[in-house]
Amino acid sequence: MTPLRVLSVASEVYPIVKTGGLADVVGALPWALMAEDVEVRTLIPGYPAVMTALEQASEISSLPNFFGGNARLLGGSHGALDLFVLDAPHLYDREGNPYLGPDGKDWPDNAFRFAALARAASYIGLGAVPAFVPDIVHGHDWQAGLVPAYLLYSHRPHPGTVMTVHNLAFQGRFPRHFLPPLGLPPESFSIYGLEYYGDISFLKAGLQFADKITTVSPTYAREIQSDEQGMGLGGLLRQRASDLVGILNGIDTAVWDPGSDSAIPSHFGIERIEARAPNKAALQTRMGLQVAPETFLLGVVSRLTSQKGLDLLLSCLPTLTGSGIQLALLGDGEAELRDAFRAAAAHHPGQIGVVIGYDESLAHLIQAGCDALVVPSRFEPCGLTQLCALRYGALPIVTAVGGLADTVIDETEAGVAATGFKCASVTAEALDQTLRRAAAAFYASRSNAANWTRMQLNAMLTDVSWRHRAGRYAELYRQIVAQRRPAG
Repeated sequence: MTPLRVLSVASEVYPIVKTGGLADVVGALPWALMAEDVEVRTLIPGYPAVMTALEQASEISSLPNFFGGNARLLGGSHGALDLFVLDAPHLYDREGNPYLGPDGKDWPDNAFRFAALARAASYIGLGAVPAFVPDIVHGHDWQAGLVPAYLLYSHRPHPGTVMTVHNLAFQGRFPRHFLPPLGLPPESFSIYGLEYYGDISFLKAGLQFADKITTVSPTYAREIQSDEQGMGLGGLLRQRASDLVGILNGIDTAVWDPGSDSAIPSHFGIERIEARAPNKAALQTRMGLQVAPETFLLGVVSRLTSQKGLDLLLSCLPTLTGSGIQLALLGDGEAELRDAFRAAAAHHPGQIGVVIGYDESLAHLIQAGCDALVVPSRFEPCGLTQLCALRYGALPIVTAVGGLADTVIDETEAGVAATGFKCASVTAEALDQTLRRAAAAFYASRSNAANWTRMQLNAMLTDVSWRHRAGRYAELYRQIVAQRRPAG
C-alpha cells in the first residue's frame, strides 16, 4: 500500500487535554493507524497544558496578526503523538476548561479561537509545512468544522477532507456578522454553505463541504438522519447519506488493561476472573460504601447531564435503596444533578457513594470493581465507558440508542452470548425494570454463578480495540484519495 499522510485536527487529545471521549479517540487513533501504513500528525491548540507537555518543540512558521494577535505554528511530540501546535497566547493561554471561562459559560471569542485552529489546518493542508503535506485533513467535531470551508474557498488544489461527528448536539453556532472577521466570503453564507437558521454553524460547514462524513457508530449514523435526532441537520445528512458512514470507536487496550492497570489493586483476566473481587472491596472502601462482596454494586462514570440520562437514574434510586443495591458514581456536570446525587449520598451513607469531578484513576477502579455499569443515555453517538466496562467485566446496563445499541448484547437477544442489559425504551420506568432484571441475574448467581460469570467472560472477550476500526478509516482515506486523483 502507498503510505498516506493524514492531518488530524481537534480541540483536545488524550493524555494532554481531555474533557470527554473526543480526546480518547483523537489520542488513540493515530497509534492504531500506524499498522495501516497511515502517518498521522495532530494539530491542537496551544493551551497551557499543551505547551507544558510539548517535547522537542520547534517553530515552523510565524503567523502575525492572526485572529487578533501574533501566533506561531510549532512542531513537536508528546510520547508517541506527533503534534502540530497553534501557539496563540491571546486565544489559548487560559487555565481550566478549554471551552468555558471561570463563570462556566462559553468563552465569548470561541468562534475565533477555533476558526484560528481551522485556518492553521488549512495552511498545513495547502503545503505550509513542506516536510508534511497531508493527503487527507481529518477534522473532529465543530471546533474543526471550518477546515473544509477554508480549503474550498482557497480556490487552490487541496487535500481530501473527512469530518467526524462525535456529538451532533454541539454545533458551534455564532452570529452572522462574524462572517467577515472569520475570513469567509459572502457566498459561503447560504443554505448550501454554513448558514444555519440565520446564524453560522461551524459543524454544518464541515458536513456540507467535507468529502466524507463519519460518525462514531452505525446506529448513530442512522439516527442523525432523522428529523427527531438530526438537531436541525437531518435533511442535510439525508442528502449526504452516500458519503456518511458510522465507524465504531475503540479504546486504547494498553491503557485499559485489567491485567496490568496500575490504578487497580488486583489484576485479573479471563483466566483469573476471580482476582477481580478485591477491586470491588477497594472500590467500596474508596467510595465509603459498606464492604459487602454479595451486594450488587452499580457504577457510573459520566458527565452529569440530561443527555446522559442521569435524571432517569435519580428516579430509580428508590428501587436501588429499597433493594439494598449500592451505587458508586463519578462525574460532574449540571448543578441540579450534582446536588441531587450529593443529597442522595448524604441520605444513604454506606449505600450510595458520589465523587464530583474528574478522576482517571477512580474511573479505572469503578470499572474494575463494580458489578454493572449504568449508561442510561437519551442519545449516545458511541460511548466509550461501556467499552471500558466490557473490557473489565462490568456488565453494561444501557439504553438501546446509538453506539450503546451496537456494542452491548442483551440476554434476551442472544442468550448465552449476552454481554449486558438493554432498556426497552428511554424512560425511568424501563430503566427501573432493567435494573431489577440485572439485579435478579446477579443475585441468582449466588446459587448458580455460571450465568453471570459467562456474561462477564463474553464481555471481556468482546473486541473493543481499534484494530479493525482503524482499518475502516484507512480504507475511507484511500477511497477519497482515489476519487480525487486525476483520470489517466
